[in-house]
Amino acid sequence: MTAVRWLVGPDPGAAAARPAVLGAVVGTLLALFMVSPPGRCSGGHLNPAVTLALWRLGCFPGREVVPYAVAQLTGSVFGVWCAGLVWGPVTGRPPVRHASVRADPAWGDAAVLAAEAGVLAGSTLMLAALLASPGGRRVLPYAVGLTTALVIGVLGPLSGGSANPARQFGPALLAGDTGRLWVYVLGPALGAVLGAWLAGRTGLRRPPR
Repeated sequence: MTAVRWLVGPDPGAAAARPAVLGAVVGTLLALFMVSPPGRCSGGHLNPAVTLALWRLGCFPGREVVPYAVAQLTGSVFGVWCAGLVWGPVTGRPPVRHASVRADPAWGDAAVLAAEAGVLAGSTLMLAALLASPGGRRVLPYAVGLTTALVIGVLGPLSGGSANPARQFGPALLAGDTGRLWVYVLGPALGAVLGAWLAGRTGLRRPPR
């Protein structure tokens, strides 16, 4: 939210670079969180769809999926609300709009849904491959950070580049921009399940717990 508040400004000349810069910032912060003590303790997944994927991959207990998702979605709302307190009314006005993402007008619901699902399916396969080996586990935080940066940088101007239901949940609620929220929730969830199924077909998935 804070990064969006400062990157989305009146200078049209810098508009093309904003998704790449935002992606780099978010990807770096995510990787740093994953290798930090709190990240290692919690598992470091801030995305409900990733939590779902890890369960389906057999790497996360099923009983913890709902509590994690509730915490992630609640944190999304609380974080946006806190940013509004810090930065004031500007966060709720265009072009910031509480950092709620919007797809390019040429992208319909089906296209956005496919993009969101595709990103999570690919990310889930990447997680399965990295978690299958000790060496992969060591580079996993950096791979996740880089993937997140690429998704935001490349798909941000097109589909919105969310790929995380929690990323859009709080901003959309506070901005009153919930018309496509179902797409940004359902797409990543479908992609997580699809990716885990594909991982199972390739022998990378362990039985869900």
